[in-house]
Amino acid sequence: MSTAPNQELETFPNPQPGRDYTIRIDAPEFTCLCPKTGQPDFATFLIEYVPDGLCVELKSLKLYFWSYRELGAFHEAVTNQVLDDLVAATDPNFMRVTAKFNVRGGIYTAVVVEHRKEGWIAPDAVVLP
Repeated sequence: MSTAPNQELETFPNPQPGRDYTIRIDAPEFTCLCPKTGQPDFATFLIEYVPDGLCVELKSLKLYFWSYRELGAFHEAVTNQVLDDLVAATDPNFMRVTAKFNVRGGIYTAVVVEHRKEGWIAPDAVVLP
């Protein structure tokens, strides 16, 4: 596996394909550039997904995020692109990507995007006392 930034997301087989479960990934070191000013933007990405046949490999995800470091991208565009790329790589039952961008000009931005596989029905939530 490469150790240089790249857009290739590697996967591995879901070890429990018959069970719905949630994977949560917290990536607090995302950076890209503001397309207007060229200044760095910093964000924390939270990825939550219910895998189907594949899971994303974490080192490749780190290198994928690293590939944005020198790219200019609006918050909304980059968050949607991350979701699209992860869905293309893993074809999950459900995925939510939340990007919480640090303050810029006194304004915080959070972008939340979701994907739901057609026909997939989420299990009922369990509420414990």
